[in-house]
Amino acid sequence: MTPRSASPDTLDALPNPRGGAVRPAEQAIADALDAFEGRRDMTAQLLVAVRALREAGWLAAQRFTDALLLVSPMAASGLADEAPARATFGAALRAFHATLERRNLRELSCSPALFSHYEALSTHIAQHTPAYSVAFEDIALAGRPIPPVTLRSQSAARLAHARARYERALLPVLRSKGNVGTSAVAGAVNAALGDLDACLAELAGPDPYDFWRLASACARALRARGLSIEDAETRRFYARCNLALADEARGIPLAPRSLVRATLALLWRDYALFGAAAEDTEHVELLRDYGLTVDWHIAGTQASEALWEQGARQAEALAAYVAATRELGVLTVNANAYEDFLQTADGAIVALTDHARAADNPQKADPSAALQAGDAAYRLGAAASALGLGQVALLADALGLAWRRRAHAGVSTPAVRAHVVVDAPDAPSLEAAAGALRAMLHKVAAGVAPQSATTALAALTHAIEHGGA
Repeated sequence: MTPRSASPDTLDALPNPRGGAVRPAEQAIADALDAFEGRRDMTAQLLVAVRALREAGWLAAQRFTDALLLVSPMAASGLADEAPARATFGAALRAFHATLERRNLRELSCSPALFSHYEALSTHIAQHTPAYSVAFEDIALAGRPIPPVTLRSQSAARLAHARARYERALLPVLRSKGNVGTSAVAGAVNAALGDLDACLAELAGPDPYDFWRLASACARALRARGLSIEDAETRRFYARCNLALADEARGIPLAPRSLVRATLALLWRDYALFGAAAEDTEHVELLRDYGLTVDWHIAGTQASEALWEQGARQAEALAAYVAATRELGVLTVNANAYEDFLQTADGAIVALTDHARAADNPQKADPSAALQAGDAAYRLGAAASALGLGQVALLADALGLAWRRRAHAGVSTPAVRAHVVVDAPDAPSLEAAAGALRAMLHKVAAGVAPQSATTALAALTHAIEHGGA
């Protein structure tokens, strides 16, 4: 992966020129910005934005708007002691307005810049709400099911040796607090990070849902991005892995759900924003095991990417003149993109329905067919996300994850199956989710907004996280 900046001062994900627009939300946020600058109440405008984003299924954007709504009374106050809240709110509102108009759902979910504003807003909310806290994964993975992840059983002697080695390497990393200072300190910290990565790689087991396999991939990706310990989330990741080692030593069979979510969000972050290159294939496949997809990165250099972005802006401007639009509830979509999506969706839903029916026959269980079904779901999810159909994308990605679980359960050896605590989702769960997707797509094809996927997603999430029985 080409090292990229995850600076909180830069909104630098690729724009989505053919993406759907939630115009009621865009207008409401623009009106809220005018009201803010005029020191008027913004509650009505923000409530309109919240409702529109919820209806569109843009969950991350909705959560950000919820935070804006909670801080808005402080920002509108003329009291001197609320001046910090006003400054924080103004910066967050402007950044969100700019990002919302870029129509990139993955940027809205994974942008470090946007999350830094969300954190800042949350500090003011926490002053009035005890124990209120937020984490990056709460935004990045909003609404997504997370499968159980195992802590591989290892001999006490091997685990004790690994823990001692890991803790020795972790100490200089934590002491640095992200400041490497001199070249000598930087060299020592980099050597320690190398030891940590090697230790995680040695701990990794064969189970596709082994935590150390996930953690090792995350560590390698963080180093490849050049983020290392300057990033607070990275330092927190290494420290929490040490706690997971202690959990394993106590015989706890599953990694903490919060740690799994945090690790996944870190691994996905830059891939979601900037795409993946050919050398990232292993990490892309791992992300698919957890229901997360990425686009393949087409720009080889910063200069070529800048040229791509310029072309994208020109394409968007041209589309405003030559392409008609379609209204799907609160979502306005480019007519050409809409037609392309329907073609992708038609093939995907036929394949998913056929695979779900075949899965009901245990004698015909085929791991390769399950992988094909997962790929069909992911194609549908990626296309829906690009068009702005947030609810369709979320359910399709969850179905892709369910099929991946099914595929891995089918090919696992007895030794690996001993570590799989939760069974793969059953055939009725897969068929019900495919049916719900089909119903949503019929609505989209008819030119109306799809119905809520909340019930179908909740049922599929239960089947993924707790078994399909």
